[in-house]
Amino acid sequence: MSDINVANEQYGEIIISDEVIATIVSVATREISGISGLSLSIASEIASKITKKNLSNAIKISTNDKNVTIDIRVVIEYGVRIPDVSWEVQQNVKKAVELMSDLNVERVNIIVDGVSFESSEDNSDKNSN
Repeated sequence: MSDINVANEQYGEIIISDEVIATIVSVATREISGISGLSLSIASEIASKITKKNLSNAIKISTNDKNVTIDIRVVIEYGVRIPDVSWEVQQNVKKAVELMSDLNVERVNIIVDGVSFESSEDNSDKNSN
């Protein structure tokens, strides 16, 4: 991951770290009904509980100037229609990142890594950590 420069010639430069973009992506993804959570490896899950910042396995940010491509690994809830939920995530992530960062989101790729059979109440406890 590399930080993103947003030029502001009048006052100086603005640098948005990939971790900030990943945080925006994480929040926008979890807002969508049907998403159980982000898909983390066991090591990343343990690290994320300690630091609350390790999203690198679940979210990949690729930049080319002010253009961004985002890969998101998710776990969906059982019984939802995967294409519909994925489309909603793509729209919400694109809107949130572009609104907050003034970057152009070229692509939002969704990788469904799993299906959760837990109820939404059980998942809200797990995802709030």
